[in-house]
Formats: sequence, C-alpha cells, structure tokens
Amino acid sequence: MRAKSAVVLGAQWGDEGKGKIVDVLSERFSAVARYAGGHNAGHTVIANGQKMVLQLIPCGILRAGCKNVIGNGVVLDPIFLLGEAQKLRDAGIEVDERLFISNRAQVILPYHRMIELAAESAPGRRKIGTTSKGIGPAYEDKMSRGGLRVVDLMRADLLKTHIETACAEKNAIARALFGTDPLDAKKMYEEYAAAAEKLRPWVADTGKLLGDVLAAGGSVMFEGAQGTMLDIDHGTYPFVTSSSAAAGGASTGTGLGPMAIGTVISVTKAYVTRVGEGPFPTEVGGELGDHLQRRGNEFGAVTGRRRRCGWLDLPLLRYSNRVNSTEWLVVTKLDVLDELAEIPICTGYRIDGKMTDEVPADVAGLQKIEPVYTSLKGWQEKTEGITEFGKLPKAAQEYLRFQERESGAKIGMVSTGPDREQTMFLPEYAAALKSICG
Repeated sequence: MRAKSAVVLGAQWGDEGKGKIVDVLSERFSAVARYAGGHNAGHTVIANGQKMVLQLIPCGILRAGCKNVIGNGVVLDPIFLLGEAQKLRDAGIEVDERLFISNRAQVILPYHRMIELAAESAPGRRKIGTTSKGIGPAYEDKMSRGGLRVVDLMRADLLKTHIETACAEKNAIARALFGTDPLDAKKMYEEYAAAAEKLRPWVADTGKLLGDVLAAGGSVMFEGAQGTMLDIDHGTYPFVTSSSAAAGGASTGTGLGPMAIGTVISVTKAYVTRVGEGPFPTEVGGELGDHLQRRGNEFGAVTGRRRRCGWLDLPLLRYSNRVNSTEWLVVTKLDVLDELAEIPICTGYRIDGKMTDEVPADVAGLQKIEPVYTSLKGWQEKTEGITEFGKLPKAAQEYLRFQERESGAKIGMVSTGPDREQTMFLPEYAAALKSICG
C-alpha cells in the first residue's frame, strides 16, 4: 500500500512557485515537513490578497490544524526563526501549538555568516552567488562533525563551551584569510542562550512525530527548498546549494525511511528561471528575456535579485524527473506566456556537434550546450484565472500536453495566477491526491 505522503519540490533551480503549491495542497495534509536548506530560501504565498513570504517555517502554518515540522536536514538560525514566528503571530496566525523543530537540526551561528560573507567577497575567489546567510559554512561544520545541533543548543553549559571554542577558531581563520573583525563570544552566548529558551517548547524528535502521524492514518507533505538543479550532488555543481534539495533529501532530512514517500510532485514553471551565478543553457537575453522577467515579476523572494529567464528545457526536466522519481508535474505561471506568438521549447542538446539529451556533470560541459528548439504556436489569449483545463486555449493545452509527453511525468496541476484560487486540478491527479490524503 502506498504511503500517505508526498514530496513537493522544485524541478529546476528553485523559484518555481512551490510556496503557492504547498499552500494549496497543505489543506489536505495533516503535517508539512521542511527537509533541507535554511532561511536562504523563500516561499511566497498569496491568500485572500495578502502576501506572505516564509523562509524557515513550512507553508502549512497558514492552514489551521496542520502540524509544521522543521526537519533535521535543515540548518536553523534561531534568531531569524523567532522573528519569523513573531511576524506570523502579528498577522493573526497561530504558531506556538503547531510548530515543531527537530532536535537533530543543525544551528547557524553568527560566525557562519561572517565566514560566508568574507569568502564570497574575497578578491580572486569564484563567486557562487550565495545569500551570505551562513548556510554553506553551517553544513560544512555539520559534515566535519563540528556543528551545534538543536539538542545541544538546549544545554547552556555545552552551548557556552561550543561558542567559545568555535569563535576562537573561526575568528582566527577569518582574520588570517580575510582581515575580518572578531566576533564577541560572550555576547553571542548570551543572545543564543536566551533564544534557546524561547525555542525549547517547539523542540522534539520530529522523525517520531511524523511517523506517529502516518501510523495514525494521517498524511505528510515533505516541503522542498530551492530546486533539484541546486542539489549538492545532482545540481550544476559548484553553483548549487549545500543540501540535498532533491527527493532523496526528504528521507534523510526528516528521519523517515524511503518507503514513507508515497509520491513525488515536481513544480516547474512554463518557462525556466535561475537566480545567481551558474550555467543556464536556455537563458534568453534581450527583449524576450526582459518580457518574461517583467511579466513573471521575476525577482527573488529573499534576495530581491533579478531572476534570469529562459525557455523550458526538456532534457533538464527529464533529468530532474529521473533523479526524483517524479510522478506528477505542476506547471506554474502559464499566464506569463499569454502574449507570445511562438514559444520555443528545448527538446535536445548539441555538444561538440553531436546530439544528446544527457545533462553534463561539469560546468565546462554545460557551457558547451547548444540547445535544439522546437517552436510551438502561442495562444495570445488570456489564461490568468482559468481553472478548468478544457477552457484553456487549444494552443495552451497542446503546450502542456507536449511538455507532458516529452518529460515522462504526468501534469496534475496548472497555476494560472498567484492566488490560491487561480489553480486547476486535473481529474486523475485529484483522484490520486484523494487516495493519498484520505
């Protein structure tokens, strides 16, 4: 019997509109669990005309009765989390009885931000395009077994020793390599010891909590951050994030085994975007790129940076679907293409004169790609707000069916605007969700 759970993640480089999709679907799930990343990712949700940007707390917090878990695969900035929780309270949203933090999650401390900002700004260093929020250095400490976990944050004596030892080491490194001013260990300890007490009621063995939800007949959504092509193993390395953003991270990042994953839902825009540095084979410049950016309001939810825009890349999407075992696709921002007479889709690659649909593992290979395009006829009609597939223009229907046929995954949902209500469910997908969620 299939587990009553679903992973919802980004198919490309993030910013596909996962926040809205998780919000729409979370009404059907008992719990939503974030499994990777930190507050470098932002999920934007628009409900009843009100815009909310969530960076650490799962989008299920906007649905009454839904439990929300920050899993062990997340790196957690305690000060930021407390601030985000307070903003939600100020907006009239109940947080305290519905938020749970894994006692095994890693903690971001100020020296992580100091190291990342200094390294990203250092002359001669290759810029990855990070948000300088300390995400990478926190994961480095985790993997070197020198990090601080939430369970350790709860012990004042251990926290004090850890901060003193770490600051001595990190201050020396930052001063020697980057000329950075040292951080005050005493002040840091006092601030984070106070934060720990405020977080304490939320701390739990969240793997057990999620297992209990499933055992009791409830359902769980695993909420991804960033996108598959930013995954530390499977993305466009080194222009990636520091965590397992792909579907496999849902298991390692929550403490539930692979058999607890019932289905995988990948979110893709009707085109593709990327923020920051790194290869982007189907990137569009000039007037068309500006058109997509302007129509799609393509600015990062966290950074405000302009998103690079390009055409849908089917070899990349097929690769993402394979890595994730994607069963269902959700297509967002279809309405952004409404004004175009022709819409190119990349159906294959040419590298050194040879045709392939294999995604190269290295940056040099990715930079050699010459996309091979098929042009589909545009519909040049308004699709915004349409919630029935049959009411879409015929050309828009064919665009979606072409994407479905060529990608190897079924389209289950289509978003035609930013609001919750501007969403269509295809019948087979609606039936599948009912079997998962009860």
